[in-house]
Amino acid sequence: MHRMHLILNGKSSQREDVRAAVERVRGQGTELEVRVTYDAGDAALFARDAVCRETGEQPDVIVAGGGDGTLNQVVAAALSANAATSCAFALLPLGTANDFAAGLDLPVDPYAALALAASGTPRKIDVGRINDRVFVNVASGGTVTRITRETDPRAKRLLGGVAYLVAGASRIGELTPSRASFSADGFNWEGQFLAMAIGNGRMAGGGVPLCAEAKVDDGRLDLTLFPQPEADDVLSLLSSLLREPDDNLQGYARRTTFTSLRVEAEEELSLNLDGEPMSASRLDVKVEPGALRFVTGA
Repeated sequence: MHRMHLILNGKSSQREDVRAAVERVRGQGTELEVRVTYDAGDAALFARDAVCRETGEQPDVIVAGGGDGTLNQVVAAALSANAATSCAFALLPLGTANDFAAGLDLPVDPYAALALAASGTPRKIDVGRINDRVFVNVASGGTVTRITRETDPRAKRLLGGVAYLVAGASRIGELTPSRASFSADGFNWEGQFLAMAIGNGRMAGGGVPLCAEAKVDDGRLDLTLFPQPEADDVLSLLSSLLREPDDNLQGYARRTTFTSLRVEAEEELSLNLDGEPMSASRLDVKVEPGALRFVTGA
């Protein structure tokens, strides 16, 4: 019998499809404990509690039920409390964009996601670390990140990823570039940029493949930089990011892969780690290969 521990974002706790999925998986023989978040730090608190239990009492699988931010909180807290935990992790995607799930083709149907968590074989995947912060999917930064961070949650619910384009277009006058230097394994670049993405996973911003070639188990992270374009091209760039980024951004974006990266800026950069905000003027980025056992289904 599998022991699963579902840390469920309180915003989704009343969804009938989630409740039905929990009961169905329990009926198939899985011991499934559900903890529902209420306060901001609850997901981290529940994760630490799960991985710090006595040997034999820890769950086999910890499932993050929510968006990429919930997954980040669960994984970061668990690894901080017990980096050598034997627990595997899985995702019940209940967010607006579900970028990590989309990048790995994970099921978004609640029953299918929980059934995979109960029966799938975990594999080791990498995590990224920026200074003292962990990310599983993508860390993004620059002015575009600040605007998407401030996008009206109601618009996100109604429009999904398109909300980010609408927000960018409506605040185009605020798209002032950031300036920083980037140095990594054989790669050096310095200049003004509108956005950057550091990917362990492939997608961010509502299904945009910002790091289209990233793989979660290759022992490397992918960097995609978007230098400051000509003023007339800014809106076209935003549109391209949502429509056909691979075709439209060839020759514009700067890309590389690395195991360690240093970013230095005169002013603090606004960052988004799997949906969780941070700011810093110096970033020491590294990959931690195989740091997480995750049920991906492939």
